[in-house]
Amino acid sequence: MSFDYKKEYKEFYMPKKKPSIVEVPTMNFITVRGKGNPNTEDGEYKQSIGLLYGIAFTIKMSKLGNHKIDGYFDYVVPPLEGFWWQDGVNEIDYTHKENFRWISLIRLPDFVTKSDFDWAVAEATAKKKTDFSKVEFFTYTEGLCVQCMHIGPYDDEPATIELMHEFANSNGYQIDITDKRFHHEIYLSDARRVSPEKLKTVLRLPIKKA
Repeated sequence: MSFDYKKEYKEFYMPKKKPSIVEVPTMNFITVRGKGNPNTEDGEYKQSIGLLYGIAFTIKMSKLGNHKIDGYFDYVVPPLEGFWWQDGVNEIDYTHKENFRWISLIRLPDFVTKSDFDWAVAEATAKKKTDFSKVEFFTYTEGLCVQCMHIGPYDDEPATIELMHEFANSNGYQIDITDKRFHHEIYLSDARRVSPEKLKTVLRLPIKKA
């Protein structure tokens, strides 16, 4: 059976529908950085997703080719994630999505090294005849956070985020969004196939002691 990060690490991917505190360890990711409204048809954000999955599946399917990755085990590609912010704004302003800056991410298994990643970029570029130069290997230590499962449309997230702020404050923490610590979302549902009221999104905010 393929290793499924969502099932094996439920504390990071399957939080309850009420806020909780979590310590997130260092992880490696495939990333693409960009800006603008994520809903724009054929926009930069939607293009970034195609680039991420192009590399993610090149690495996953490497077992069928000549490039053998040390320590490889079969796994389910982890869910799409996103870091979001807007310049000069501490919180997310959903009424001005054109001002979004973002980093789209997909987690990498720990056995994938930078050299394996570089191989995958070269392999995908050659096979798919696509420019993957925007794709980066990114190591990130998220640290202490408050998180919560949000059920429903993305535009309804502010209500859940408010609960997360209240929970953090009541437990002696404050939100710690900086230029290196971000509003974080993990997308457990495919928005193309799931109705908005049933979308499952993990919301995560960095915190520090108040």
